[in-house]
Amino acid sequence: MTSNFQNTVLASGLVTPQQWEYCLRLLKHQILSAQSKGELVDEDKILRSILLDQRAITEYQAFQLADGKTKFRLGPYVITDFIGQGGMGQVFKAVHEVMGRECAVKVLPLHRVTDETLAGFKREIRMQAKLDCPYLVRAHDAGQDGSVHYLVTEYVAGMDLRKLVKTRGPLSQEVAAGIIMQAALGLAYAHDEGLIHRDVKPANILVTPESIAKVSDVGLAGFAADLVDDPRAGKIVGTPDFISPEQYTTPLQVNAASDVYSLGCTLYYAVTGKAPFPGGDTTSKIRRHLEATPLHPRNFNPELSEEFVDIIAEMMEKDPRKRIQTMAEVAARLEVWVTPDVPIAQTTITRGPWLAPPPPMLDAGSRLPPMEESPQDTSFASGTNSINRPQTSLNAPPPPQLPFEPSHKLETQPSSKAMIIGMTIALVLPPTLVIGMILGYLIAVQF
Repeated sequence: MTSNFQNTVLASGLVTPQQWEYCLRLLKHQILSAQSKGELVDEDKILRSILLDQRAITEYQAFQLADGKTKFRLGPYVITDFIGQGGMGQVFKAVHEVMGRECAVKVLPLHRVTDETLAGFKREIRMQAKLDCPYLVRAHDAGQDGSVHYLVTEYVAGMDLRKLVKTRGPLSQEVAAGIIMQAALGLAYAHDEGLIHRDVKPANILVTPESIAKVSDVGLAGFAADLVDDPRAGKIVGTPDFISPEQYTTPLQVNAASDVYSLGCTLYYAVTGKAPFPGGDTTSKIRRHLEATPLHPRNFNPELSEEFVDIIAEMMEKDPRKRIQTMAEVAARLEVWVTPDVPIAQTTITRGPWLAPPPPMLDAGSRLPPMEESPQDTSFASGTNSINRPQTSLNAPPPPQLPFEPSHKLETQPSSKAMIIGMTIALVLPPTLVIGMILGYLIAVQF
């Protein structure tokens, strides 16, 4: 009899029949080896380790399988990990099951599906389809699985600028110039296509191991020419720490200069490790963007040159007319500070402290029912050192090709005929035994 974990793995369809058979052989070998050493045996734990070692499943999938989750697909994409929360929804790492291409899948959560959010999500899909620039995250595909809408983009290995600064501390002006210059080139391309991002911030700039910076998350962006028709038009769109003054005062009149201001705030953060106006609530932050002057960046990073700081100041001018007007000019001003021999960063990704959410579109059909263990269980680890686990037969046939959402439950209860026979025996045998004992006693007395 297989365990709940083993049945969940089979039902998920993540493991091929050939992989499953090979992993079971390894499982038997490792269990026998552990028993010979008198070690405790946990079959599910060993099997999980084997599946991970064979790269049949990922750490994220292993955790979700242990929790009983069986659904990892959205259309032709297999969910392999959780990346984070974007402006419009959760973002998962995935792989195309046919092409094998890694990608990022942004999912609009079911509980947030409204006419407005769905319109914004579809708008984002149309926007990204128009963009093809090495400094912008590219869109590959879009689709709908049941009631779940998703956008597929390129997967960018590495980390975003916010995490990079938190990990390394304030960046040197040379490293920061390289990152922000590339982001400016990407935004210049978007502006030429008529797109204003409106939510430029460190978390939306991804840095790859090859030192390439890419601007991501256009979920809160809008085409300038189409802004009046945007359901978010007239609202304050952006992040308080990096929002431009005009995004608050005249949200319908934002232009490329607004993104320049936000990128200036982002550059300030990159070299100081702090937002220009830290602390306080949203109202306080916006008021300071409108009226206050941030602390000099050299207070936090004395290595910065005054000429470099001047670029930040010109990007953060409160009057859009006095600000650097185009991203192309920003890139040109920063290029002189870029040192090609200075690597941008390390991009090691570590698992965050919080529990990753399950794959999208979970429902009653994506979790197996609890199983009852057989009283006649005989597992590989049947000795005294064994942790009680149901047996997995090494001669089991290949796993069934279960549908995406299993439409039936695995049978774990005895059939009705078996129950009737069992009850009949239970009722008949006790009286028969009693009568036999009485007759035997009488015969013994007579003789």
